[in-house]
Formats: sequence, C-alpha cells, structure tokens
Amino acid sequence: MVMHKFLIHNKGDDVGVATEDIGRGEEVTGVYMDTEETITLSARGDIPLSHKIAVNAIVKDGEVTEYRVKIGLAKEPIAAGDYVHVHNIRSARWSFEG
Repeated sequence: MVMHKFLIHNKGDDVGVATEDIGRGEEVTGVYMDTEETITLSARGDIPLSHKIAVNAIVKDGEVTEYRVKIGLAKEPIAAGDYVHVHNIRSARWSFEG
C-alpha cells in the first residue's frame, strides 16, 4: 500500500494539502478525496505540513483552484510539485466577476 503525503479535495483542483512535511526532491503520492485516485510527483521545494503543493502546471495569471473554487491567481508560472503560497499566488477574493 502506498502512503500518501498530501490530499487533494476534488478531482480538477490545482493544489493539494501536505499531510506531513515534504522535502525538496522527494517523490510523493497524493490522493483525491472525492475519487480516491492517486497522483505521484516530485516536490520542487520544501512544503511544510498543511501547506499547498501544485498538482497541475499553472500559467502566470492563471486561476488556482481548491475545493473546485478559484482561491487565487498565479503571480508567476507554477509547475506541478511547486510549493504554492503567498510568494507565487495572490488572493482571488476581490477578483471575482459577477
């Protein structure tokens, strides 16, 4: 049985949440909570417990989703496995249309 180190809330989300510290270069497995599918990727930076890891590549100014909701916009290109935090995303709180 493969043990996971991060959880992704919904299939299609761009980020997962670390369930324990993840080290740079570590190959880690995550599980989608809604489908129980797994994904394995290489961490491109240290990711502390409860912080976000990118599961998809995101272009600069692209939407970042969690819980199937836009939570932010990428300040720069983000690769799968990158640490996702305030240094590379900005809040989408005031950018909603409608």
